[in-house]
Amino acid sequence: MLDGIGRSAIDKRPQSGRVEVNELGLVSDHVGNKRYHGGIDQAVYAYSDAEARRWSDELGRELPYGWFGENLRIDGVEVSGALVGERWAVGNDGLVLEVTIPRVPCKTFAVWAGEPGWMKRFMSQADFGTYLRVVHPGTVGAGDPVSVVARPDHGVRSRHLLVGGDPEAIRKLLERDDLPVKVRREARKVVAKSERRDGVARQGGQHKS
Repeated sequence: MLDGIGRSAIDKRPQSGRVEVNELGLVSDHVGNKRYHGGIDQAVYAYSDAEARRWSDELGRELPYGWFGENLRIDGVEVSGALVGERWAVGNDGLVLEVTIPRVPCKTFAVWAGEPGWMKRFMSQADFGTYLRVVHPGTVGAGDPVSVVARPDHGVRSRHLLVGGDPEAIRKLLERDDLPVKVRREARKVVAKSERRDGVARQGGQHKS
């Protein structure tokens, strides 16, 4: 077991008892727009309890469990800063989740929040929460322990697949054959954006000379 350990709160509406989790997520979960949400690589969405409390203080109102659309609200384990491919053991029923990609805030979320400039404010914090795929199914309940049981050494964090990170580290990540489809897609986007930016910078330097 690694040093990350915390606890979970459960689902978009808090539930009592145990909830089954299979490869597509919590069996009680409803996914509205299946083009952008859900699927194997986005089976579970987790958000940090510490970050939720920070937003609650900033907005001056309570943000109950599920307000961010999260299935799990995690306390004591880094969420947006979790490494891609990091694995969490949740509860004591064998459930193992693997960090994949960050949550991209959408217009539906902005309308739901009802806060001026919400999209820009949410993006500026780079604490998006993270999606996870289900490595081993099981059940989950409020208050379950959450432990980091595997952590890769590539240095690419979930948030880096949205706001960018070390391009070289992300290129090395892309060399892995076992990358989930959506992780590979988002990593390629980050690398392509970096290459375009570098190309513009080189052109600017040549122009100045």
